[in-house]
Amino acid sequence: MKQTRLNAALAAVLASAGMSVAAADFKVGVQLSLTGPLALAGNEMYHGVQTAADVFARRYPQHKIQLVVVDDESTPAKAVAAVEKLAEQKVTAMVGGVISNITGPASEAANKAGIPFVTSGGTSDDMVGRGLKSFFRISNTPGYARGMSGLLGSLGVKSASIVYSSRDATSDLAAKLKAKLAAAGIATVMHPFDPAVKDFKPIVNKIKLRDRSEAMVMIAYENDYVGILRAARVLKPPLKAVVGAWALATPKMAAAFPDLTPNVFGATVLPTQIGNNPQAQEFEQAYRQRYKSSASYHAQTSYAISRLLFDALARTEQAGTLSKNGALAAELHRAGAEATLLGPVRFDERGDNPNYTAHMGQFRANGDIDIVWPAAYATAKPSYPALPW
Repeated sequence: MKQTRLNAALAAVLASAGMSVAAADFKVGVQLSLTGPLALAGNEMYHGVQTAADVFARRYPQHKIQLVVVDDESTPAKAVAAVEKLAEQKVTAMVGGVISNITGPASEAANKAGIPFVTSGGTSDDMVGRGLKSFFRISNTPGYARGMSGLLGSLGVKSASIVYSSRDATSDLAAKLKAKLAAAGIATVMHPFDPAVKDFKPIVNKIKLRDRSEAMVMIAYENDYVGILRAARVLKPPLKAVVGAWALATPKMAAAFPDLTPNVFGATVLPTQIGNNPQAQEFEQAYRQRYKSSASYHAQTSYAISRLLFDALARTEQAGTLSKNGALAAELHRAGAEATLLGPVRFDERGDNPNYTAHMGQFRANGDIDIVWPAAYATAKPSYPALPW
């Protein structure tokens, strides 16, 4: 709010001195999965983009973000069609992608059209190995592996069973996590499953009777987490901790499954109870004003990347170079940000953010989520050993 008042005051001073304040409308394309199996994540990501636009409007009252939204219906082919449609509408930049197999073809289409594409959803290593000059992501697989391995190491876990979907992104993360745990002396047993699997009792039973690991790690998506946790609640393997990756530690999961989530760990961005972090307070206030609820993990990460994009648009416009080919991408590479909801961000030559390390949260019995790792961001100490059942 202080920054908003400063921006408005500056505009007033310039106007009173007879100096013009350049105003611009930035047309930004949004390609997300708003229907289909990825709709829960896609809609929350869209909420984050909208919240970033609201905050931008307060910080830069002379400018306006115009969001042009196309639903990809959770399919790669329609994601490409969505990007092509947005390109026809002359958008300046795009925000999109929920999972890697949609983000990949969508960002390829954006690159072909010469339009910068930013995402909080394409975490697979393949995303940054394609030589695209205008692709940017804020989170990545190595950062999630660092988050989960760091948490397990801090808890003193000696063995872990890793249950993971055989999709590309989840398989990639499972392999990287296994390698990091092995380097730390933590034994692992791998349990891949087909994305079509609904009954997880056979896998959980193996963990109970054969693995007897201290921790069960889930690398999957929302519906998979629910199925795995339900199977574990029935079979009660002798674990000390249950840890998940992305899209797990959210207020909506706590509200929808209060019997499954207490004491479970998962990657998150903010604790439920916002502290004194000015960026977190600004985000939370804007999100609640629009949606009358707490934000999910997906909204928080998409807000972070969208805010970086919108600020870069304003700076490039102010420099008078926005219309020049490659200027916006160059500004994103040049600037980054020291303070975002996810910590410091810098984009390397591949458009990756090597600074990213996932924050790990833990559900409490009342539905709250505390950050418990890394220590620099922790809002509470972890409960361990501790299980939902």
